[in-house]
Amino acid sequence: MSPHTGPLNPRNGFGIAALVLAVIGLLSVATVFAPIALGVVAVILGILGRARAKRGIADNGGVAIAGIVLGALAVVVGLAFVAIWNTVWKDVRGGDYIDCIQKAGENQVAEQHCADQFRRTVQDRLSVTLTPASAP
Repeated sequence: MSPHTGPLNPRNGFGIAALVLAVIGLLSVATVFAPIALGVVAVILGILGRARAKRGIADNGGVAIAGIVLGALAVVVGLAFVAIWNTVWKDVRGGDYIDCIQKAGENQVAEQHCADQFRRTVQDRLSVTLTPASAP
């Protein structure tokens, strides 16, 4: 490595991967667990990328830092969405729906009753109108 030109072949993969995964994690917040997993991996890769930049092996330390920051943000936002979805699930009595479906077994009439009951609960609790799914 020349002192004036920096690394001849910088190994910037970790920093770039950290930033890309962090952005994907932030864009996937509605999936709940993806931003947490992607954010954690982004932080780890960002730390590795930053270490490479400090050793002079990579020249994209700023990109690695952005991956760390956005990855941490993806984790925080993902955890917030877990709390939000958990609250909504409890509010619409999602556990009761799962129990009903399990008790229905293979009985399609009972399954439909569970779905109808759950739809009514969601509509009542969230003040929304759901369109019933069309029959296959």
